[in-house]
This record gives sequence, C-alpha cells and structure tokens, in this order.
Amino acid sequence: MRPTILFPLFADVTTLPGVGPRNKALFERLTGGRVVDLLWHLPTGLVDRRARPKVAQVKEGEVVTLSLVVDHHQPPTRHRGPYRVIMRDDSGFLTLVFFHARADWLVRTLPEGSTRLISGRVELFQDRPQITHPDYIVKPEEEDSLPALEPLYPLTQGLGQKPVRRAVEGALSLAPDLPEWSDPDLVAREGFPSWKRALDAAHAPQSQADLEADTAARRRLAYDELLANQLALALVRHRARKSRGRSLQPSGRLKRAILDALPWQLTNDQVRVLAEIEADMADPSAMLRLVQGDVGSGKTILALLAMAGAVEAGGQAAFLAPTEILARQHFDTLKSMADKAGLRMEILTGRIKGRARADILSRLAGGEIDILVGTHALLTGDVDFADLAFVVVDEQHRFGVFQRLALAEKSKRGADVLVMTATPIPRTLTMTIYGDMDVSRIMEKPPGRKPIDTRVVSLDRLPEVIDGIVRAVGAGAQIYWVCPLVELTEKSDLAAAEDRFVQLQQLLGPKVGLVHGRMKSAEKDAVMAAFKAGDLSVLVATTVIEVGVDVPNATIMVIEHAERFGLAQLHQLRGRVGRGAGSSTCMLLRAADAGEVARSRLNIMRETEDGFLIAEEDLRLRGAGEMLGTRQSGMPEFRLADLEAHSDLMEFARDEARLVIARDPDLKGPRADALRVLLYLFERDAAVKYLKSG
Repeated sequence: MRPTILFPLFADVTTLPGVGPRNKALFERLTGGRVVDLLWHLPTGLVDRRARPKVAQVKEGEVVTLSLVVDHHQPPTRHRGPYRVIMRDDSGFLTLVFFHARADWLVRTLPEGSTRLISGRVELFQDRPQITHPDYIVKPEEEDSLPALEPLYPLTQGLGQKPVRRAVEGALSLAPDLPEWSDPDLVAREGFPSWKRALDAAHAPQSQADLEADTAARRRLAYDELLANQLALALVRHRARKSRGRSLQPSGRLKRAILDALPWQLTNDQVRVLAEIEADMADPSAMLRLVQGDVGSGKTILALLAMAGAVEAGGQAAFLAPTEILARQHFDTLKSMADKAGLRMEILTGRIKGRARADILSRLAGGEIDILVGTHALLTGDVDFADLAFVVVDEQHRFGVFQRLALAEKSKRGADVLVMTATPIPRTLTMTIYGDMDVSRIMEKPPGRKPIDTRVVSLDRLPEVIDGIVRAVGAGAQIYWVCPLVELTEKSDLAAAEDRFVQLQQLLGPKVGLVHGRMKSAEKDAVMAAFKAGDLSVLVATTVIEVGVDVPNATIMVIEHAERFGLAQLHQLRGRVGRGAGSSTCMLLRAADAGEVARSRLNIMRETEDGFLIAEEDLRLRGAGEMLGTRQSGMPEFRLADLEAHSDLMEFARDEARLVIARDPDLKGPRADALRVLLYLFERDAAVKYLKSG
C-alpha cells in the first residue's frame, strides 16, 4: 500500500492549476499523467531577465527587461498585417510587434503615455530594435510578478512554457517534506540538500551552471533514483537467495564426458568462470550469476557443463532463449554434446503444439527429460518439471527481472539461475540491470578465432562493393548483408532490405535469401537453415540476425548505413562472422555526407574488437536508453540519473543497498519507513512485496 504522504504526488495531473480536459493529453504525452511526473521533468535551459539596459544599449538576440513609456499605436495598414506599439525611454525608441492580436486588448494593456515594464527577446528590423510578442507586459507597481529568472522546460507540440511552468509550480507546492532515507555520512560527505530542497533548487536554477548534472541538487535527486533501483534489486536478490536453494555437488563424470568430446580445451577465462559457477552451485543458497562474454567467447559450453552438473546431482535444467531461432540454434549446438554424455535433451517453443507438446510436458513432469531448451513457452503455467534445479537465461536484457524469476519459481526445491549475455554492457549499466547478481566476465576469445578485418567504406563506392560480393560468391564465400532501420518503423527497415534483396538476386539468382522481423518463425527458420546448410550464399537481413546466429562458413559482413547503428549493435553484428577457420571481413558502409562524429565512431570499430571497450564508448556517445534500446524490458528508465555523469553515485547506491539488506533485510529498523517511502516514490513497488512475503 502506497504511504499516505505520497498520495498527493500520485494524483491525476488535472489536479494541478492550468491542466484540464483540453490539455491533459498533451501533459500525459510530455511527462505522464500524474503530479509526480512533473516533479521529475527538470528544466534544460534558463531565461535571465535581470538585464535592464536603456533602449540605446540593447543588442540583437538578448533577453532584456525595459522600463518604457507608450508613445503611440500603429494599427495594421493591411489585412493580417502586424500591429505595432511604439515605446520610448530617454535614450531612444523600440517597437513592440503583435500578430493576430486584438486591438482593444492592446489599447487597454498599453494606453498611450503610460509606463510599462516590457520583457522579451530583442530583434533588429531595418536596424531598429523591436520585440515581437513580449513575454511580459507589467505595470511598474506589479514589478514583483515579473520573474528575474525563468527555467525552460522540454516541451511537446501544443504546450508552451507558461502552462508547463505553472503546472510544475503546482506540483512543487504539493511535494511534502519526506523523511531522510540516505545514509547521514553520505549526505554530509556529498553536501546533499534534503529531498525537498533539492527538488526546489533543481526547478529554480540561478545560472546556466545549475542546469548541469554535477550540481548538488541534481546529484541528490539522481542518487535517490539510483538508490531506489539498487534497493529493489537487492531485495530481489535477497529473496531469491533466502527463499530456496540447495547444494549441487556432482562427481564430475558428465562434465568429463563433455570435455573429452570437445575438439579444443577451455580457455583460462572459461576455467575460472566455470569454477565460480560450480562454487555457487555447491553453496546451499540459490545462485544468481551473470556471465558476460563477447560474441563467440564460449558461454554456451559453460552453460551445458553447469546443467550437466545439476542433472548429475539429481535435478533437471532449463535453458531459456529470447527467440525461436536462438532456441533452436542452442538446441542444435548442445544436442550432440549432450547425447555423448547421455543427457536427455528436448526443445519446447510456441510452434510445438498438440500431441507433440503434450508428450514433451508428460516426459518433463515424469523426469524423463534432463534439459529443456525453449523460448517464452517455458514460462506458461502447464510446463511442470519433476525437479528443476538449474535455469539458464540467454540474452537476459530481452527479459524482465521477474520473467527470469518466474522460471526459477517452477522449482519445487529451489533452482540456481545462470544468466548469459553476449551484449557487452558497461559496468554502470551492469549494476543497473543486473544489480541483483554476481557477475563473471569472459574476456579471452577461444583459440583459433582470427581477428576480423573491419573496413569503413563510403556508400558512393556501393557498385564496387557489390562487384566484390559477386566475385566472393563465385569463390564460394557466404555473406551477410544487413540493412538499416531507416526510420523508427519496421516498414522502412523492411523496404531497404527488400530493395537490396531484389538487386542482389538479379545478379546472383536463387543464391540470395531474405530474412526480416515480419516473417513467420517457420519462414525465418527455413531461410536461416538454407543459409547455414550452404544452399544460400548471401543472406540479406534486418537486425533480426543480430544476436547468437551461428554460421561458421560466413566470412563477410556488409552493414549499410553503419552510422545509423549504435557501436554495441555494430559489434554484435560483426560477431556473426569470424566464427570459422577462414579469414573474415566486415564492411561498414557509411553515408557519403556522414559527419565527423559519425566517422570517428565508426573508426572505433576499425581500431578494436574489445566489446567492453566499445560498449563504454557507446554509453559515452549515446547514453543508456539509446544504447540498449529504450523499449528493452530489462532496462529501467531513469528520469533524473544520467548513468555516465552519475556513475560514481551508482556505486554508492549499490553499496548502500547491499549494506541496508545485510543489516535490516526485512526493512524494520530505524530507516525502514523512509526507505519504503523511497521505493514507492520511484515506483519500485514490485520489490516491496518481497518484504511482506519474504
């Protein structure tokens, strides 16, 4: 239940002055539909009206406040022409210009001979100063109503600054003094104001410097948001570890059988990470571990070895993948090795229905399946394991925290959870998304993996590139050709891919295939299977092939309009080649008129294959939301925190959250009520249920 002190903040936005049925939808589009959404809508600019020059001193483009006498009115001389009011002081004349204004209102507001304070931006017209539609026209005795400083807020079409400012002022008046939830030593060390004072200060900047992320007020608000995020994750982590777990200690027989069947040895990094996983499995509390490893670093074999250990210890394992293509690829990759170790492996996806599905579910519930690989289909209510002991989740950022826990909760005696991602994620984001987990990183590439020759080429040279592709196909090469998202619609993405497909098909005939997000799973799988089997030489695709698709014989990757992709995404795509024995090339085709920033970004791709380095650079250049995709369910949206500017605060918040849970896991101590208010304020309510049920 949300604390009563927060009720006014979660009231409908129409409770604020100036927000009614007519503009409610505009406010909802801009910030959201509640009072609290306006509190988080911080200004990005500032208008300073303190300059009080004489008319003779004004400069074009500056915002000024002038004390002027109304000299005379000049009504329009033609239909729809401007209405002018000539103003003066003892140094010269200035014209006020109004379009579509009512003459009677102007005569009443600016009677000839009266003095008025005028504030607005100066323009020069035929070398004479003028102000078009002044921001303020104020009588001298009402000077206090003219603000010296005004914050500027991000807007949406149809909403101006004045109604937004008025609504924000109304929201601030409803913000209560909340109890202090932060550690007093941290507050003192960082010079943090109280939450209420920080909020007021952030909405009332006194200079341009006050708009920066490193001000005490903005750092305080960012820390609060990050602490709420980290505390929620810490509660999830504590609940998962405390709820159920078991010690899994296999003899290692199945592990040895799999390792003996491998044509290579594990790298040092793989050996280290496997040891970390096995130590977690032996511990009686439930495991929550993330394995981050670049494309092709060998995470999947570690998952199989861990699942084999869980089976040998008497349990079952599940492997959850985000798409059908990936689930089937993992199944195909793991099945032969599983068979050699005598492991009974099966796959379950949304396409498997009727008698086949019923048979799998029956064998699973009867303990006749050791490892079940699948998609979201594994999460449905009728999927019942005899004794689920180990869960692997692939590409975790495609799933929410609670989805991965839903699979673990199918265990009757507790399940260990291993999460894998090939998406290189900077350290700050790792804490944000996976703060409830222990983290292992695989940095080494498996032996034999050759570096990929990455080239940046102007699209002006597209005919040469296509000629080169035709020659490569003639020599037996297989090629990916990726087309970009032209706008934020799948249609344009698809249109670009279809156009390129038709062009290449005219040159190469039936050796060219097309795969895109709008195809049915069966169609996609058929094309992918044909490419993998070598029946197709060129696969034209949208970014649907980005993660996990494995065709060792493919040695060339062409990415059109590479400047439109994030660096992390380009790195993922590049990782589709270089997986076999042959040398591989990645060609980044950029627009001929790409700017300096775009060119320098693409040069980073040419200079390094270190996914983590690339990810850090991507975060620096584009920010977190764009980097992972704002709609990724695993990525919380931050409205006050900037994950690059406030990375130190993220570490403070993580440490503080873990300390709170270590000392007071059920939040019943002195700061408990304040911390609960914090969780509700930032809508981490889902974590609060763990306090009640934990």
